[in-house]
Amino acid sequence: MGLQIRMVGMTALAVCAAACAGQAGQAGQAGQVAASAQLQRQEAMALENEGKNAEAETAWRAFAKVHPASAEPYAHMGLLEARQERYKEAIPFYRRALALDPRMPGLRLNLGLALFKGGELKQSLLEFAPLLKAAPAGSADAQRLTILVAMAHYGVGEYAQAVPYLKTAAAADAQNLPLRLALAHSCLWSKQYQCVLDVYHEILTLNAESAEADMLAGEAQDELKEYDGAIAEFRAAVKANPKEPNVHFGLGYLLWTQRQYPEAAQEFEAELANDPNYAQATAYLADTDMQLNHPELALPLLEGVSKVDPGLALTHLDLGILYTDSGRQADALRELNTAAKLTPDDVNVHWRLGRLLKAMGKKDEAKEEFDKASSLHKATDDALLTKMNGAKAKQRSSTDPAASEPQN
Repeated sequence: MGLQIRMVGMTALAVCAAACAGQAGQAGQAGQVAASAQLQRQEAMALENEGKNAEAETAWRAFAKVHPASAEPYAHMGLLEARQERYKEAIPFYRRALALDPRMPGLRLNLGLALFKGGELKQSLLEFAPLLKAAPAGSADAQRLTILVAMAHYGVGEYAQAVPYLKTAAAADAQNLPLRLALAHSCLWSKQYQCVLDVYHEILTLNAESAEADMLAGEAQDELKEYDGAIAEFRAAVKANPKEPNVHFGLGYLLWTQRQYPEAAQEFEAELANDPNYAQATAYLADTDMQLNHPELALPLLEGVSKVDPGLALTHLDLGILYTDSGRQADALRELNTAAKLTPDDVNVHWRLGRLLKAMGKKDEAKEEFDKASSLHKATDDALLTKMNGAKAKQRSSTDPAASEPQN
C-alpha cells in the first residue's frame, strides 16, 4: 500500500513536472510572438512616418494577421489610403477598425472625413453629427465639425439645413469671408432673401469691393421684386470685378426684364467677351437683337446656340418666331413644339403655336393650343436665380472647409 501511494505521488510529480515544463515552453513561445509583433508594429510605424506608404501597408497587414482582433492596423491602413487621396479605399479599413474598437480616438472623424472627401456626403453626416453633439461647446473641435456638417448639407443641396450650422460657424469666426459667402448662397438657394441681405452687409465689412457679394444681394432683391435695387447691386458688382463669372449676364438679364434692350445687349456682349461659350448669354443677346428689330443678327446666333445647348426654351421660341415670319412653317412648328415641351406653362409659346397651327389650317390643334394658353394665368420669366447657370458649382468649389486628415 505504501509503495502504491509512493508510486502515485511520483507519477503526480512527473505529470506536474511535464506540465510545468510545457507551460514554460508555451510562455517562451508567446513571448517570442509578442516580441515579433511589436517589431512589426514598430517597423510599420517607422515606414509610415517616412512616407513609404506601400511598405507601411504591407507591414500593417502582417501585423493584422498576428493580431486579427486589433483595430490599430486597419486604422493605419485607412490613414495610408487617405493620405494618398484614395478615400473610397480608406473607408472599408476605417469601418473595420471602428467595428473592432468604436472608442479609438479620432477614428470616427477619420471615417467621416474619408466619406466627405470621397463624395459620400450623406454618409459623412452620420459620422459628424454624433461627434458634434459630443464636442464641448465653443471648442475648436465643435467649430470644425459644425463647418463639416454645414458643408455636407450644402454639398447635397440641402441649403435650408446648412443655414443654421453656417450661421453658428460664421458667428464664431468674425473674419471668415468664405463661410459668409457659403451662408449667403445657402440663404439665397433656400429662398431666405432677408438672410442674404443681412449676410451681405457682414461681407461688406470684410471686403467692401466684393463683386460676388453684390451679385448675391442683387439676386435676392430680384427675388423680392425690388428690381431697381437689384440692378444697382449688379452695377456695383460689374464695377468691383468686370471679369466675375455671370456678372454681366446678371445685369443684362435684369435690364432685359425691364425692356432696357440696348444696354442689356451691351452686357450680354461683355459676358461673351469673358466667356465666348456662354450659350445662355448668346441666346439672350439674340433675343435682344430681335427686340431691337435686327432679326438678321439674331438668326445665326440662335441657330448656333440650338446646336450647342438644345435645352434652352428661349432659343426654340425665338427660332419659331423668326421661321414663322419668314414663311418656314414646318421649321417653325418644330421649334415651337420643342419650346412647348421645355416650358409647358408659357402662355406665349402656346399662343404662338396656336396662331401657326391656325395659319396652317390645323384648326382643331390650334384650338387646343389657344385653350392651353387661356387656361394658364400667367407666363412668368424665370427669376435671375434660375438663369445664372453654373453659379452653384462654381461657388461650391470656391469653399473647401475640410481640414487635413488627423493623425491616429
